Amino acid sequence: MAITIDLVVVSAEKEIFSGAADMVFVPASEGEIGIAPNHAPLLTTLKAGELRVQSKGEAEKSFFISGGMLEIQPRIITVLADTAVRAKDLDEARALQAKEAAEKLLADKQDTKEYYEAAAELKQAIAQLQTIDRLRKASKSRH
Repeated sequence: MAITIDLVVVSAEKEIFSGAADMVFVPASEGEIGIAPNHAPLLTTLKAGELRVQSKGEAEKSFFISGGMLEIQPRIITVLADTAVRAKDLDEARALQAKEAAEKLLADKQDTKEYYEAAAELKQAIAQLQTIDRLRKASKSRH
């Protein structure tokens, strides 16, 4: 029997995923972390980006998270995401519009608060577009 680790991905609205995994990759604030069964306990923040789940005999599952917290315990990984969505459900046109709107706000640089909000929106839109691009490339390489 293969050793796996349980993963739970929860957003503010609902549980997005719950199941066993062989390997999980998350966008931690200091860089991507790969988590295998028996990983050392850890608590860290997450940034916007792609969360990937690998399980033997199944296609890799991909989710977009906008940030949040990660807790690793001996038998369970918990991702508490600000927002989370299955990567296949991302809307490329909407992400491009958000990116363009944020870039325009950054160019205006009117208010410090608005500047930082626009910078955060820009990071999130870019992370969504990168996730969509990686999925598109992975899909082409399978065909």
